[in-house]
Amino acid sequence: MPESIRYHFTQCFKFSAQKVFNWCTDYDPEDYELMGDKGVERYISHITSSTILLRDVFQTSTGQMEKQKLVELYPDTLSWTSTHLTGPNKYSQFLYKISLEGNEESILDFTGLHIEYGEKELDKSEAKTLAYRLCKEDAQAWKLLAKAMEKELRTKT
Repeated sequence: MPESIRYHFTQCFKFSAQKVFNWCTDYDPEDYELMGDKGVERYISHITSSTILLRDVFQTSTGQMEKQKLVELYPDTLSWTSTHLTGPNKYSQFLYKISLEGNEESILDFTGLHIEYGEKELDKSEAKTLAYRLCKEDAQAWKLLAKAMEKELRTKT
């Protein structure tokens, strides 16, 4: 039976909340390269001005795997959601909110809802261990994105 695994972390940025939101939600086919993953193809479809469908195609040892994510942008609150429609994380949902942290600094507040599809029900210890691992992995990915953002935005100003 699928299980809900929730986790949360924050990531600081050295730019205004609006700049960070704009950078984070400006989806690009090369997004995965920012994190050192060159084996992914990204396709971006703008359904409405605030709704985006992302199709990410990964090369695996058994062939191709596709993940589809529905992203809904909330520019008024500098937030967005990403819901996995397909792939191993189907129906998992991630919430992102950027807030002003200082004069020209901001912080990402990330909340993850991972749907785990396993053969057996996880006990509390296993669920906690999985939540910790997922949180650590996603937080590390955002550290890489923060470095890429800093490099890109510093060269523009």
